[in-house]
Amino acid sequence: MNDVELVIFDCDGVLVDSEVISNSVLAHMLSAEGLPTTLAQARRDYQGLLLGEVVSGAEEKLGRKMPDGWLDAYERERNDAFRRDLEAVAGVADAVARVLAADIAVCVASQGKPEKIRLSLELTGLRDLFPGTALFSAYEVPRGKPYPDLFLHAATEIGAEPARCAVVEDTPSGVTAALAAGMRVLGYSADSDEPALRRAGAETFTSMDQLAGLLGLA
Repeated sequence: MNDVELVIFDCDGVLVDSEVISNSVLAHMLSAEGLPTTLAQARRDYQGLLLGEVVSGAEEKLGRKMPDGWLDAYERERNDAFRRDLEAVAGVADAVARVLAADIAVCVASQGKPEKIRLSLELTGLRDLFPGTALFSAYEVPRGKPYPDLFLHAATEIGAEPARCAVVEDTPSGVTAALAAGMRVLGYSADSDEPALRRAGAETFTSMDQLAGLLGLA
């Protein structure tokens, strides 16, 4: 008998193919602000961070404050890019549906703001797979990833024991957070640093077609 009662999905890079889009916009806007940044550098330095941490990291490199309104402008430009280009991760809709068909609960736990999570899922046709009460944001807890607060909050709200939760993540900070919460972690590495995910403690996989088998559903 499968002992998993809740599968917690990160959003960016796990449910939606957003990391290149977000970080391309970020690299462009940081470069325009006088901090030359490539896509690879943006992903290395800022991926998986809260927006406030992105700004503080950029300010430290620049040696000055970012202009008033810069973050709002970034979010608008990123959301416009999402509306043009955002797609679901290949195979993830079927993967989530197979989890639900096994009578296992699902939820989303993301570093992004609640409105960004909703927009991402709506644009990619994934919103109906997750109940309205099953979207959790790091902005709702004292500390985001790599701390366990978000995953523990999600498990509590759903009513699942942490030891019976599996987390699907694509960043080392998310892996660290899930392990600190006492949860099993599956690291989706199709567009991520697989060695880094392994070093953080995840079991890695490269295709959403593999998820059901890893959860013992196949």
